[in-house]
Amino acid sequence: MIDARIKFRHLQTFVEVARQKSVVKAAELLHVTQPAVTKTIRELEDVLGVAVIEREGRGIRITRYGEVFLRHAGAALTALRQGLDSVSHERVGDLPPIRVGALPTVSTRVMPHAMTLFLKENTGARIKIVTGENAVLLEQLRVGDLDLVVGRLAAPDKMTGFSFEHLFSEQVVFAVRAGHPLLTDRAAIFAHLGDYPVLMPTRASIIRPFVERFLIANGIAGLPNQIETVSDAFGRAFVRSSDAIWIISNGVVASDVEDGTLATLPIDTSETRGPVGFTMRTDAIQSLPLSILMQTIREAAEAVVAKA
Repeated sequence: MIDARIKFRHLQTFVEVARQKSVVKAAELLHVTQPAVTKTIRELEDVLGVAVIEREGRGIRITRYGEVFLRHAGAALTALRQGLDSVSHERVGDLPPIRVGALPTVSTRVMPHAMTLFLKENTGARIKIVTGENAVLLEQLRVGDLDLVVGRLAAPDKMTGFSFEHLFSEQVVFAVRAGHPLLTDRAAIFAHLGDYPVLMPTRASIIRPFVERFLIANGIAGLPNQIETVSDAFGRAFVRSSDAIWIISNGVVASDVEDGTLATLPIDTSETRGPVGFTMRTDAIQSLPLSILMQTIREAAEAVVAKA
């Protein structure tokens, strides 16, 4: 039996506090006072018999018990939202949008073709595509703010409560502008890598560990002119207008390399190869439009593999 003392507001408040990592921000979004949020969390903890959040410096952190409960609370809210949607709307077009988190590696090469195929199906469903760091997208997926994440497979410790479907594999490349000096001085690429600005994936990105291991294996312990970014718009613009080197997933710059505006340094980066695919909650219920969208993404991914 479910404890009758646990109400919808307890789940909603806890999930929002976990998502915002802040009682103050959660209170603002829920349009209640900070003491009200604190009281609701304490009521939930009294029912559960364990602490779900605790103070950490000026902020808060979710306890191990809280992390376990969060998976179920997020799933419960998502299931309830889907249930309400299914009986409250007569037309597909009235349903909330399908929310997809797309990492840069699929945003430029896979998703445009997938969306073209999806729109031809005339489902009437709305699509919301967001980008960002993998850790942020997975957290949004965990608490029900996203329905699907398309990108690289996360580390095992980040996949609790998630399932993964492999679509294709790709590797990291070193992208530069056409005519870059290192394109003609192939024998000394690693020796002179530190002479140029290098755009690196951020520490929270999936490919960062692959990149660091690859650099260390090739005798590079550090890069003096390093810029961390997840912005493909900035990376593309900066590399085109300078001698910078952009260490990025191949899919992000594939079109630029094809049209000749960018080139990749002749380096064997096959050891950075990793799986790309769907990440979903294991308890997710797929709507018909979401199932159709996933199928169009599969077809778009197959086209990418066939073209490679």
